[in-house]
Amino acid sequence: MPIIFPPITRRQFVKRSIVLGGATLLNSRTVAVVADSNRSSLEPNRVALLADTHISADPDLVYPGTKWPGSPVKDGEHESVNVSQALETAVKNVLALDPLPAHLIVNGDCALSNGKNAEYKQFLGLVEPIRAAGITVHVTIGNHDNRENLWKLIPFLKQEEIGLQAGLIELPHANLILLDSGKKGTLGDKQLNWLAKQLDERTNMPTLIFGHYNPYPNRGVRPIQGMRDGASLLKILAKRKHAKAYIYGHTHEWQHDQRDHLHLINQPAVSYYFGKGHAHGWVDMKLTETSAELELNCINREHRQHGDRIQVSLKDERTKS
Repeated sequence: MPIIFPPITRRQFVKRSIVLGGATLLNSRTVAVVADSNRSSLEPNRVALLADTHISADPDLVYPGTKWPGSPVKDGEHESVNVSQALETAVKNVLALDPLPAHLIVNGDCALSNGKNAEYKQFLGLVEPIRAAGITVHVTIGNHDNRENLWKLIPFLKQEEIGLQAGLIELPHANLILLDSGKKGTLGDKQLNWLAKQLDERTNMPTLIFGHYNPYPNRGVRPIQGMRDGASLLKILAKRKHAKAYIYGHTHEWQHDQRDHLHLINQPAVSYYFGKGHAHGWVDMKLTETSAELELNCINREHRQHGDRIQVSLKDERTKS
């Protein structure tokens, strides 16, 4: 089953926010009032896509993401990001959309370190205005996440739903499949077989697949190996023409490849980035009968890549069940 945080009422949101206090309460409450007024205008064919929020328990933490072994950035020139502020900005930008998306997906690595309880509490507090707006939040598991700690903060999760966090979202113009690539970038035969079965049972609808890990070695600034069974994943998707895209995070870069019908779209991190001057932000996805359009929304709206678009055709090779 997927990890899903359903919408909450504005009353629930305000009650929970009081615990946070201070500026966070004031800012979040203001956002919630605006979002609540737009609750009736949720658009099922619009989805906000986030990845690699890397939230710390410390709301003031500033992290130098460009500082890693082998980084081409010189000492003293590293660029740092306040990770909580980056997510708060993304949330405000999502809530400013008209109409609002019906769904928001965080594609792995919600937490900064290894999925501590305090990190998830801070993360959940930052995304509560989204839920108060009526938007359903979905989370995939990344290598910095801890399923058990996240489950502890989901009191409505049933015992039988605890396990592999994979699932299906059925939308009017496309199906979305969320995969669990875990801490080590492995889907496993059971999940791969489940994916193939889900695709084969729904050949009448185009499908977009989400998972945290890159399916092959990253071609960007930081060398990162792909998931261990990425070749098996790509083989399954290549055989099924209605599988239109695999969308992933992990490498903290905005990239786009295409192999025949299959688009491979690398989401940027919401928080820090690996290359100096790189974009960080979130993606606004709009679905129609014929296409999925993904638009990059940078945290820094003056960034040269802000507004970049990728279009994925949904109409070719659609078959009947």
